[in-house]
Amino acid sequence: MSNPALSADGLSMSFGGHNVVRDMSLNVGTGELVGLIGPNGAGKTTMFNLLAGTLRPKAGVIRLAGEDVTDRSQQGRCGSGLSRSFQIPKPFARMTVLENVMTSAQGQVGENVLSVLIRPGAVAAQERANVARARALIDFVSLSHLEDRPASVLSGGQRKLLELARVLMTEPKVILLDEPAAGVNPALLDLIIDRIADINSRGISILLIEHNMDMIARLCSRVVVMAAGRLLAEGAPQEVTRRPEVVDVYLDGMPS
Repeated sequence: MSNPALSADGLSMSFGGHNVVRDMSLNVGTGELVGLIGPNGAGKTTMFNLLAGTLRPKAGVIRLAGEDVTDRSQQGRCGSGLSRSFQIPKPFARMTVLENVMTSAQGQVGENVLSVLIRPGAVAAQERANVARARALIDFVSLSHLEDRPASVLSGGQRKLLELARVLMTEPKVILLDEPAAGVNPALLDLIIDRIADINSRGISILLIEHNMDMIARLCSRVVVMAAGRLLAEGAPQEVTRRPEVVDVYLDGMPS
């Protein structure tokens, strides 16, 4: 794969002498939606934290569109087009849904006190643009009827949808989605799957951690399987999930 949207080569990470990620490599092509699967304890979340910049690897290189970002901060990577969601969303409970989405806007002129004093028109114009964009994203995730309500009233599935809107507010080129179906009412699951597919159809690359194999099969053209911190298998979902080594460590005993 030439110049993928996101690539990791030879990543390793350990905690207290325990190797959690071991010489792990993966690529996500431009506009590709890739699933990252594996048993609990496989190292998937640590891998996400390395890619997002929350952790710095002991070894290996991370690139965005071919540019080395290994030493770049999480905020710096976000500014370069990489954004992520979390398995357990933690919105600002007392802030409204609209305010929560607006907190993710990047490059705010109004964050500079001097700009507020000498460029009030520019600050106000950007604020209006951000409100309009945030409202469009809230509508996209079907939360417009809750726009002015505090985030504390949202159900688990609605918080996942809010998380999607907040991620999109950063205008990402690559998104890391951490178990967007976890704890979601089945009534909202199809909506979340539809919105993820829509986001991907716009050319945004997505790496998705998920235990819901039906969701993986519906969304992903390719899956990467981790076990014990290493790459175990890679390929199309229907092919990979039939491999004996994958069944042994992850799928054996799960309902089909």
